[in-house]
Amino acid sequence: MSNKNHHDKIERSVGLLAILSIVAISFGTLVLITPLFFMDETTQPVDGMTPYTALQLEGRDIYIREGCVGCHSQMIRPFRAEVERYGHYSVAGESVWDHPFLWGSKRTGPDLARVGERYSDDWHHAHLMDPRSVVPQSNMPAFPWLDTNVLDGKYTAKKMQVLQRFGVPYSDEDIEGAAAAVQGKTEMQALIAYLQSLGTHLK
Repeated sequence: MSNKNHHDKIERSVGLLAILSIVAISFGTLVLITPLFFMDETTQPVDGMTPYTALQLEGRDIYIREGCVGCHSQMIRPFRAEVERYGHYSVAGESVWDHPFLWGSKRTGPDLARVGERYSDDWHHAHLMDPRSVVPQSNMPAFPWLDTNVLDGKYTAKKMQVLQRFGVPYSDEDIEGAAAAVQGKTEMQALIAYLQSLGTHLK
């Protein structure tokens, strides 16, 4: 009888029920998530992975700036339909050096996790200048300004230094040569370099 009264008290009190529900959910979340911080599969890069070059890193920032992540995911789920269309499902080790990660959740356009080296640089250039010239049914906007905007490399080394502090294995030589590696390149070249790197490390 006392147990019944005890449960009745909890069920009749909205505040107490809410607090205990939050405690239960928090405990369950910790049990599920905490082990992931200690598993090599989620904390170590896949074999042979290299950090983004200075040009690819600038391209990634352009990808973020232009809102590409709003229409393209970079996470292939482990389902037959997705693997057959896009390629091997995504693994955590491919994203350990991404800050922030760009998995995304919306697919107005196709997933780009394995787009690297699937098309030529010329194809990407044509697609970004006029998407419907290569994909007639596309509703993607054009990005012609990327072909005229030129990078100065002013902050590239600084970006790499910050990422180095987060564990990305950039060498001092990488950082010292960062500005020179991107100066004079267009934003279009940088974005294409980034796209061509996606999904190429998982063998």
